[in-house]
Amino acid sequence: MTTFKSFASDNYAGIHPEILQAIERANVGHARSYGSDPYTDAAILTFKKHFGDDIDVFFVFNGTAANVLGMKAIAQSYHAVICAATAHMNVDECGAPEQFIGCKLITIPTPDGKLTVDLIKRKLIDFGDQHRSQPKVISITQVTELGTLYTPEEIKAIADLAHAHGLLLHMDGSRITNAAASLGIPFKQFTADVGVDVLSFGGTKNGLLIGEAVIFFNRDAGADFPYIRKQGMQLGSKMRFISAQFEAYLSGDLWLRNAGHANRMAKYLAEKISANPHITITQKVESNAVFAVIPREVIPLLQEKFFFYVWSEETSEVRLMASFDTTEEDIDRFADEINRVLPV
Repeated sequence: MTTFKSFASDNYAGIHPEILQAIERANVGHARSYGSDPYTDAAILTFKKHFGDDIDVFFVFNGTAANVLGMKAIAQSYHAVICAATAHMNVDECGAPEQFIGCKLITIPTPDGKLTVDLIKRKLIDFGDQHRSQPKVISITQVTELGTLYTPEEIKAIADLAHAHGLLLHMDGSRITNAAASLGIPFKQFTADVGVDVLSFGGTKNGLLIGEAVIFFNRDAGADFPYIRKQGMQLGSKMRFISAQFEAYLSGDLWLRNAGHANRMAKYLAEKISANPHITITQKVESNAVFAVIPREVIPLLQEKFFFYVWSEETSEVRLMASFDTTEEDIDRFADEINRVLPV
């Protein structure tokens, strides 16, 4: 089988060897099922070391489930969820929030993937009007789908606005480790400490095989989640193999090593390709994503050797993702190919 590196998605990368070793260690003897095992207990304790003791943690298989079921715990079918137009739940979850919650998504166009207090305020209307879906949740993504970051101050401002209007704040953290590595601060400082109520904590984009976590900082909001998770077909019988990954990932610095490396490779990638005058970087490179405009006619030529996704057909903007296993050599080869098809 031919192996290759691509810049299409950090999901394309394999499993980090230390994660495979953790799964192998868990694959000894018998353990109780459905999360009643010592691996799950240890993983939850590790999450509490990062986020504080006053939380509830639940494991699911994938990010869509983490987002949808986490919000199902806090929203009813007559509610509305406010999110950026680029949000994963709006663009890439095949209508799962609408299907499984029945709620309405109120989307807001943004230039950089980030919601702001001023943008959200315009949608906080019609409270008590029985003819209108009632705003109940604000959902933000950290890192955003455009690779940009919210500061703790920006998140707190949104949380304060949400709580002042009786709403809850959900964070899609599929790349939350990249955010923490870039910000240089603990997870808790831009989640629990600033008013996030529910968090989807991702791992598969940074070296895990399978598994995400749903964390409730507002524990009352998550009281029914065990039943929601089971009904949502996300209660793993052999949960120890998800939990063991998170224990290995978070008990030391593996998450930081992987995310920090991916972030550094993205900056190196942006530096190398922007040296070609035909390439324009379109977003701040704050995590492991690079957005750039590449002349339309050469994109298929580049994709023959280095696959990546076109973000906007209209503007010829592409998304390039670095992963925990991306190397400078991978980037140098890509930059050389760009310079070959787009001579300086």
